[in-house]
Amino acid sequence: MKKRRFPKLFFLLFLLLIVAGIASGILQKKDSGSDREGKTGLKQIVDAAGSVFDQEPEQVKKLREQKIAQTDEGHQEYYFQLLKEQEKNIYRQMLQGIRERKEKFYLTSSEDAVIDRVYHAVLKDHPELFWIHNREAVYRTSYPGEDYSLFSPGYTYTDGEIQEIQAAVEQGYQEMTAMIPENADDYEKVKTVYTYLIDTTEYVSSEHDQNIAGVFWKKQAVCAGYARAVQYCLERLGVPCIYVEGSAKDSADGHAWNIVLLDGQYYYVDATNGDQPEFLEGDAVQFAEHKTILYDYLCPFPDEYREIYTPSREFSVPECTAVDKNFYVLNQGCFDSYDSEALYRYCKMRLDNGAAVVRFKFSTQEAYNEAYREWIQESYIDRVAEYYLQLYGLDSVGYHYGLLENMKTMYFMF
Repeated sequence: MKKRRFPKLFFLLFLLLIVAGIASGILQKKDSGSDREGKTGLKQIVDAAGSVFDQEPEQVKKLREQKIAQTDEGHQEYYFQLLKEQEKNIYRQMLQGIRERKEKFYLTSSEDAVIDRVYHAVLKDHPELFWIHNREAVYRTSYPGEDYSLFSPGYTYTDGEIQEIQAAVEQGYQEMTAMIPENADDYEKVKTVYTYLIDTTEYVSSEHDQNIAGVFWKKQAVCAGYARAVQYCLERLGVPCIYVEGSAKDSADGHAWNIVLLDGQYYYVDATNGDQPEFLEGDAVQFAEHKTILYDYLCPFPDEYREIYTPSREFSVPECTAVDKNFYVLNQGCFDSYDSEALYRYCKMRLDNGAAVVRFKFSTQEAYNEAYREWIQESYIDRVAEYYLQLYGLDSVGYHYGLLENMKTMYFMF
């Protein structure tokens, strides 16, 4: 008959328990004067037994002892500030591992919900981490009864590609900053970033479309890529900017945009919706040197924007209420009521100043409806076309128009 062999670890535990039991029996016979010494000896024995089963790696122990940095130079880290203290610790561990592009690294948590929340916060706060593709799966290994895990993020690019992308990002950023007027305020910086990204990026789905690599390297992206690029540029320019994820209202369709802080007020910025090259009817886009950029989504009226998009509930975002930096408000192109002569004079002024596109908006639905009836249905725009003929000495002219009904805006291109 074969003898049963006990595992070494089990045998050691058994031996320690016997020793502890003997020690306990001896201690009971000690007088009160030596009782404290006996208890100290027993504690050492028990601690020694416990250390045998303490399997927590040294890396994890060191992580638990690290001090949490509350700021990261060059980054606003809006979502980091919303986390609990334990989550902030994991955030720093995760950020360091991803920056160093480690294939796997320890986190001082094994809770899936916590790790997911922190991972999302890191991605939202750090657009420069483009090698983390948010479509890639992430893996984590948990250990029964232990409050730590091994985290394995998914990386997208090779070291060579990363260097190439970083060079493209820097080149694009320098091109954009060269367009910023001297002594520009934060609004001008936001407008320049908005314009540059729309002019140089196509809305195209691809394997790079979720990050700044798509925008600066491939010149193609979808909403996540646009919004991350806006955040990346504005952070470097010192303008507070938050990346926001959500969905179209009453729809499951996802979307991403930004919230910026200007003169103490929060505003929405949505570069993706500003890039609609086929917006004007017909082939009007062929007559323009650049895309017809829709500035309706540069600091739009908050109530109008919220009628279109709703942010995710995972994190709270600042409430936007101001309209002072709205493009039309700043350019005297927003009308509270409909006055045909006032609108005609505005169009003449824009044409006199060499504008390729005449655009204006209304703050009320009633004013918009009146303008639509007279200018579009009753062709009042022909009067502006006649002025254009006189201004440039032409015999004929064609024009195209576009309407953004949800923004109460009209566009005309001659």
